Amino acid sequence: MSNNIPSARTMGTLPVFMTAVSTILGAILFLRFGYAVGHVGLMGALGIIAIGHLVTVPTALAVAEIATNQKVEGGGAYYMISRSFGLNIGATIGITLFLSQAISVAFYVIAFVESLGPLIQWIETLTYIHPFVKEWILNSRSLGVIMMSLLTLLMLSKGANIGVKALYGVVFVLAISLGMFFLGDSTAPNGNDFYRTIKNHDDFFKVFTIIFPAFTGIAAGLGLSGDLKDPKKSIPKGTLWATIVGIIIYVCVAIKLFYSAPIWNLATNQMVMADIAIWGPIIPIGLGCAAISSALGSIMIAPRTLQALGADKIFPGSLSSLFSKVRKKDGEPFNALVITCIISFAFILLGDINTVAGVISMFFMVTYGIICLISFLEQFAADPSYRPTFKSRWYLSLPGAILCFWLMFKMDFTYAVSSTIIMILLYIWVNNINKDKKGLQKLFKGVLFQLSRQFQIFLQKRDTDASNEEWRPFIISVSKDSFKRQSAFNLLRWLSHKYGFGTYIHFIDGFLSKDTYEESQNIMDRLLKQNEGLKSKVYLDTIISPSYTSAIAQVIQLSGVSGKGNNMILFEFTQDEKESLNDAIQNYQLLRATEFDVCILRSTIKGFGYKKDIHIWIRPNDFENANLMILLSYIILGHPEWKQGEIKIFSTYPPTEKAETEAKLIELIQEGRLPISPSNIQLIPQLKEEKIDLIISKKSADADLTIVGYNSDQIETESDNTFNKYPDLGNILFVSAHKEHTIE
Repeated sequence: MSNNIPSARTMGTLPVFMTAVSTILGAILFLRFGYAVGHVGLMGALGIIAIGHLVTVPTALAVAEIATNQKVEGGGAYYMISRSFGLNIGATIGITLFLSQAISVAFYVIAFVESLGPLIQWIETLTYIHPFVKEWILNSRSLGVIMMSLLTLLMLSKGANIGVKALYGVVFVLAISLGMFFLGDSTAPNGNDFYRTIKNHDDFFKVFTIIFPAFTGIAAGLGLSGDLKDPKKSIPKGTLWATIVGIIIYVCVAIKLFYSAPIWNLATNQMVMADIAIWGPIIPIGLGCAAISSALGSIMIAPRTLQALGADKIFPGSLSSLFSKVRKKDGEPFNALVITCIISFAFILLGDINTVAGVISMFFMVTYGIICLISFLEQFAADPSYRPTFKSRWYLSLPGAILCFWLMFKMDFTYAVSSTIIMILLYIWVNNINKDKKGLQKLFKGVLFQLSRQFQIFLQKRDTDASNEEWRPFIISVSKDSFKRQSAFNLLRWLSHKYGFGTYIHFIDGFLSKDTYEESQNIMDRLLKQNEGLKSKVYLDTIISPSYTSAIAQVIQLSGVSGKGNNMILFEFTQDEKESLNDAIQNYQLLRATEFDVCILRSTIKGFGYKKDIHIWIRPNDFENANLMILLSYIILGHPEWKQGEIKIFSTYPPTEKAETEAKLIELIQEGRLPISPSNIQLIPQLKEEKIDLIISKKSADADLTIVGYNSDQIETESDNTFNKYPDLGNILFVSAHKEHTIE
């Protein structure tokens, strides 16, 4: 899917490198690295650099990987996230990314103002300027507004091309500044105590929060993706080289600072690098160039992120069209640029560089964590469509993601919680506006596939002694009456709600062909739509077969959705339609041979009533089925629709065996810890002349579900008459267990 954003696409790898490295070697390096060494010591500063790059290096590798998997359009990091995680999740991250980029512009303008210290001191000496005018000019917020105004005019009139051209000069000045700094004297005033800090120093993570924006430049080059001739080549190369150069320079600067100025001076003098350099004025010049270049980099990429969001129609109504609109003469996202500048002006008025740094750090930490998570999940999901030419490693991406989210809360718990809440609210808002676009389901679909596969294989390998396992139902039902009645499906979803696994298959009579296959797809869609509101945990499928028997033979050989084979089948019929009953009877012996429990549901127009009373009938020849009948009724009561239900057990007995029968049933209930009161067990003496059928019909006339056992002898001697008794009862479940189940 393309954003369809017009672009000249003339840039190569060098602009990506220049944008990233000029942002990396920016204001924080000049203004706050001395502060870091003074407050946490040289080892602490190196630790901050190490931890920062434990975040940024996996992110850089993940960026390189994701960028080489697909055609990268305008929007940089947002584009890659949205095409990997889905538009709704991508938009949520994209909005926060845009805000962080826009706020970064303000951060770098404020930093630029701080580089004007020597100029401000000179202006203060001028006597011909009115004190009021002088006070207004020298106010940091006023200077910030002035600089932001000039920057806005430059970008609105010239666009991104002027910014890219300026980068070459900026990087040159940066190189000169750092060269003169490294050539300055190193007097080793702190000795070799690498842990030395000032008294009452700031907390490590507070310092880390202020320093971290220095490491965020790795993402700067992504925003140029829409202007690159070959993003798959330019983004990985430019980003990785900028990261490597940045690491080397950061380490060298920290060491140089430690050996060149006292700890107290490092902690209090933000322009200490000027005191160390062989020509001091070059440092403010370098700082100014770095700040302006970083501001240019951010003001180039932020509007393109917002433009890409608009092109994907993320925002409601005409806002998307407004943000995605470009200037015809150069393809510049004019409207998005105006919005970016307005946000930047607002944060410049805050005037506090440390506060703005904290906000930026939090937003970027979220973005980097998500990018690393994408890389890990894509690798784990093993999607065949995910074929990057450059590959990171999951053991880098996963720790990178975890570290990002952990650092968020260590840096500032309140900011982290607030950011999390904002992200959740943004996702709800975006998902509500764009209900037709992919969200969380796309995020975890492939992952769930892999987890399911791994669990199934694990279970299969460990399934060496099934005899020692506790029993649970793995039920399958094959029916051609899916759209006539739902009694069988309802029973299946009750049984599979909590304790069991259910598979419902619609039977299509015929041979596999184009027509029958299309029919099966249409039926599958109908089944899914029919059961959307039921919150069912039943797996749905279809089968095409020339006969019902062949369909049964096929499905009972399939592995269940649990990763284990099925152990029970459910048939369903009505008194008016005997064909389904005949199908069940004809396949009974086949199923017994495969050790399946066979349940046959006789449904009636009475349905399941109020879902309150379940009656279980245990006759002298039913004790092999008794445990399964009781277990099934207990499992049914686990469904919320049966929360008011209760089980009643009726048992017939010869007059001479009352005490024995009662003791056996009570022991069964107690050992199985079943919620069945002894008062709900009723023993009924059966005289020789009495028919059990009539007793059941009388006692269970008002039951919502009656459960009765049967066996192969009854099938052979009575055939379908076994299931056609009890004409006045509601739904009846006939149960035949292939062996006696334990309920202990």
